[in-house]
Amino acid sequence: MDFSRVFNEAMPILLEGLKLTVLVSLVSIAIGMVIGLLVCLMKMSRNVVLRAIAGVYIWIIRGTPMLVQALIVFFGIPQLIQIWVKGFHFTALTAGIITLSLNAGAYLAEIYRGGIMAVPKGQSEAARSLGLSKGKTMLKVVLPQAFKFSIPSLVNQFIITIKDTSILTVIGMSEIVNQAQRYVGTTYVFFETYSVVALMYLAIISILMIISNYIEKKLKYERKGRHRDEN
Repeated sequence: MDFSRVFNEAMPILLEGLKLTVLVSLVSIAIGMVIGLLVCLMKMSRNVVLRAIAGVYIWIIRGTPMLVQALIVFFGIPQLIQIWVKGFHFTALTAGIITLSLNAGAYLAEIYRGGIMAVPKGQSEAARSLGLSKGKTMLKVVLPQAFKFSIPSLVNQFIITIKDTSILTVIGMSEIVNQAQRYVGTTYVFFETYSVVALMYLAIISILMIISNYIEKKLKYERKGRHRDEN
């Protein structure tokens, strides 16, 4: 086994792939958080049409493999658009961000919904009794607390999104796995290369897991403190 060769030859391109992996994950989770919030509010709306749209979106995204979603976004959707716009296509980067954002949005919608349901109803009732409208109660009272409750799950979703970027190698996005495949294709150094890639993923995800555990413990401590104060 020749790990020194991989570190000397492959590390520059693997680091480039890692940078792209982290960047795409950050952008996708940011967009996914917006999509997730909108879908969550739609699903909790009294409007039947909005609830149906949100339900179908979550059903489709959660019920199909992300690999298939990536192929549809990269190959299928441009083919449809080309009926009206000749030569239209997505870059692998754009298709990757769209796929990850839509995928994360569906799961984040359920995370937000769980966070909103975790907020005691008394909070909303107290806000309404003070004269706040339903919209302002949701915006100023419920959502801030729901977001706080959802932070550990949001970090976990970020971890999942980082790992899901590896699927995007199928559409040619130059993330870390794609870069590793290119190097392996010319050197045939399989075990060492993919072991280094695994260690790089493990390092980033371990840091995020530590952050998630810290936040979760802090939130539990704050809840216990509030419970004591109420008693």
